[in-house]
Amino acid sequence: MDEAATEPAVDGRYAICIGSFYEDLAGRLIAGAKAEFQAAGVREDEIEIFEVPGAFELPLAAHYCATSGRFSGVACLGAVIRGETDHYDFVCGEAARGIQNVQLETGIPCGFGVLTVENMEQALARTGGGKRDQGASAARAVLRMNEIRSELLD
Repeated sequence: MDEAATEPAVDGRYAICIGSFYEDLAGRLIAGAKAEFQAAGVREDEIEIFEVPGAFELPLAAHYCATSGRFSGVACLGAVIRGETDHYDFVCGEAARGIQNVQLETGIPCGFGVLTVENMEQALARTGGGKRDQGASAARAVLRMNEIRSELLD
């Protein structure tokens, strides 16, 4: 891990990286993450959103954010809905692995809010509020991991 990556970013600034392939789901995931960050006291102007085409591009966007030194954490959001080919398996696995690698390599928390579902009904059930809202869950994970990092490393 390089030294710059272990230094804490500006407290209170967070990035949201969103795969926008499913626009309606993307908007719902962003809303959940923003609401969670704001409930924790993060101001609207302390949240930056970076849109990428799909879930496969999320790890690189997260890497850019994590290594910029501008953010205390990154919520990675998107959706992959199973289709008729193996594409689903490759995208889901690589997105998860890549996002995990970013946080392990940089020390910057990256929340995994990528829906990996069978159909749109399942996706809608996991966005837009409630206990299963994956946008909110990803933001909550980032906030908690940032607290732990601060407790142990600052």
